[in-house]
Amino acid sequence: MMGKSKELSKDLRNLIVAKHTEGIGYRRISKLLKVPVRTIGAIIWKWKEHGITINLPRPGAPRKISDRGVRTIIRRVLQQPRTTRGELQKDLESAGTVVSKKTISNSLNRHGLHARTPRKTPFLKKKHVEARLEFATQHLDKPMTFWEKILWSDETKIELFGCHKTQHVWRKNGAAHHPQNTIPTVKFGGGSIMAWGCFSACGTGRLHIIEGIMTGEKYGDILDQNLLSSAWLLKMKRGWIFQQDNHPKHTAKVTLNWLKKKKRKLLEWPSQSPDLNPIENLWKELKIRVHRRDPRNLEDLKAVCVDEWAKITPEQCIPLVSPYRRRLEAGITNKGFCTKY
Repeated sequence: MMGKSKELSKDLRNLIVAKHTEGIGYRRISKLLKVPVRTIGAIIWKWKEHGITINLPRPGAPRKISDRGVRTIIRRVLQQPRTTRGELQKDLESAGTVVSKKTISNSLNRHGLHARTPRKTPFLKKKHVEARLEFATQHLDKPMTFWEKILWSDETKIELFGCHKTQHVWRKNGAAHHPQNTIPTVKFGGGSIMAWGCFSACGTGRLHIIEGIMTGEKYGDILDQNLLSSAWLLKMKRGWIFQQDNHPKHTAKVTLNWLKKKKRKLLEWPSQSPDLNPIENLWKELKIRVHRRDPRNLEDLKAVCVDEWAKITPEQCIPLVSPYRRRLEAGITNKGFCTKY
C-alpha cells in the first residue's frame, strides 16, 4: 500500500499552470518539474474549472452528534455546570446517539465550553449577597483618596510545607521520582503558624505572629501592640479608617471598646467578603515568597514570614488599592456573588 503523497507547494502549482499557458505539453512539464503527468493534469483541470490551483476545502467526516444533540448537551451544561460527561453520554444514548466521552468533550469545546476545576469561594447566604451588593453600590463612587485612608487587616494561616501553588518540572520519562523532580510532603503540613497583618497604599504595617488560640482578648492585645504603631509607621493621614472582617473575635465587646477608646473609625464591612479585601493578594504573595526560601522548622518559618513581609514595598501595595473601584464593579456585575479578586 502506497503512503500518502506530499502536497505540492502553491508556487509549484502556479508554475505548472504558467508552463501550460506557454503551450508546453503535460509530458514535457512533468519531465521539467519532476511531477507525475496525472498530477499535472489534475492541477490544470482544477485551474480551468475553478480558477484556482490550491486544494478545495475537504468536507471531512460527518459529525457523530447531530446539531440538535449538540444544542441539547449545551443547554444541559449551561443549566447544570456540574453535569458529568457520563451523564451527557446517557442522555444522548437514550435519544439514539452512541458516542464516546471524548466526542462529547470535543463538541462542547468547539462551542467554547471546557471542563475546569471549580473555584473555591465562601458560602454565601442571601443576606451575604445583599450586603455585598449594597457595600459595592454605596462605595462605588468613593474617590481614590478615600481608599488611601484605609488600613486593611486580616489573619492568615501559613503552613510549613503547605504551599499549594501548582508547580511543574521539566524531566525525562522514567525520572519522575528523582529527588529533583519531586515535592516532599509531610502529614498535616508539618505544622503551621497564624499571623495578623495590616497594610495600606503606603506599604505594609507590622506582622504579628499569633501564639496559641486566638480570642477576643488576645485580638485586642494584638491591636494594642500593632495597630497604632503601624499607622504611625505608614504615616497614615488624619482620619484614617480601620478595616477588619466580621469574625466574632473582631466584633467582641472588648475589641469594640478598645477601638472606641482609641477613637478609631471602622469601615462597615460585609461578611464573607475576602475577595473585597486586597490584603488577600498580599497573603498570597507572602506565602509564595516564604516557600521559595524553604524554611525548615516553625521558628524558621516565623522569622522568614516577618522578614519577607517587611520586604514588600509601597510600589507593590499601591496597585492593590488604587483600582479598588474595579473590585466593586466586579461585585456589582456578578450581582453580589464572589469575584475573581
